Amino acid sequence: MFDVLRARSGTVAGMCPDSFHTEVKNCRELRPAWQVNKCRNQSNFNLPFQSTCFAEATMATSKLMRAIRVSEFGAPSVLKLCTDLPVPNPGQKEVLIRVHACGVNPVETYIRSGSYARKPSLPYTPGSDISGVVEAVGDGVCLLRTGDRVFTTGTVTGGYAEFTVASEDTVHKLPDSLDYKKGAAIGVPYFTAYRALVQKAHAKAGEIVLVHGASGGVGIAACQIARAFGLKVLGTAGTSEGMQLVLSNGAHLAFNHREKDYLDQIKNATSGKGVNVIIEMLSNVNLSNDLHLLDFGGRVIIVGSRGPIEINPRDTMMKETSIIGVALYNATNKETSECAAALFAGMETGWLKPVIGPEYTLDKASQAHEDIINSPGASGKMILII
Repeated sequence: MFDVLRARSGTVAGMCPDSFHTEVKNCRELRPAWQVNKCRNQSNFNLPFQSTCFAEATMATSKLMRAIRVSEFGAPSVLKLCTDLPVPNPGQKEVLIRVHACGVNPVETYIRSGSYARKPSLPYTPGSDISGVVEAVGDGVCLLRTGDRVFTTGTVTGGYAEFTVASEDTVHKLPDSLDYKKGAAIGVPYFTAYRALVQKAHAKAGEIVLVHGASGGVGIAACQIARAFGLKVLGTAGTSEGMQLVLSNGAHLAFNHREKDYLDQIKNATSGKGVNVIIEMLSNVNLSNDLHLLDFGGRVIIVGSRGPIEINPRDTMMKETSIIGVALYNATNKETSECAAALFAGMETGWLKPVIGPEYTLDKASQAHEDIINSPGASGKMILII
């Protein structure tokens, strides 16, 4: 991890040659430790991408790290492993974290492909949900110290890396009861699920919630939160193993969404009335049917979509139902603090139990992006082991 970083013939040895010139061109802010220029998009916890630029000046020796870099939008193959990037330096109210694991989220595939509404500046390193150990703290950091076990809900320099910088307000202490793998499964899944259920759907104890796609990271989080908050929980999955996973994580009933009559089964389970809330992971497939599953005043909360869908607006009128979208980056500081408090209570009392699914090494990040979109059925949270 240690090497000599030297400028030769207009490039920097130890950096990915295909990205160096682009990175130097995009640099804006001087970073004193290595006289490193750093351009970043935004450091609040919701931002699912990060872009950091490096250039050498006065220091001849520095730590180097491995990280995934994206220099162009496209297929998973654009995720390139660089083995010789400088370790970033924490700034004001930032911390440097040695990454042990990083969660992989579907939204990161949309960003990588260039189809997401919010695009990062190229090149960038993906990843927001990491767990690890604080390596160093910047000026003004009050609540964290070197050696703390932590997880994040956002990063400044990207989580698909051996080291990352994160703003202090997006870094949370990881309880001893959770290992690093589970720590990397908290950020986007649990904060999204809480925002969808509580802050957007305003779900109440005694109501019925259907988690559509309940065997993935967000789905399992939604089942656990809904059960803890007193709702009757129904969940769908695409395999028998997925259904069992849903049932073991808070759902009262599970349904196979590959069966032709599964919608009738759900309706029958509610005595024909329908459900109060639907947490929808694939709205471009399910939204039209969702509207027919709702009870009076029901709410469909859109967590995920991979394309357009045609619906009949009249389907919302008869029962005065609502369709509500969720974007985690819109959460206010107050909403984020509320969510964090609720989730820490879940960690303390034991109902928050992340389920780990497929695991990949950093050099297999492109395969992880293939699988998270194309696998036939989700089974827990996908993570990278760093």
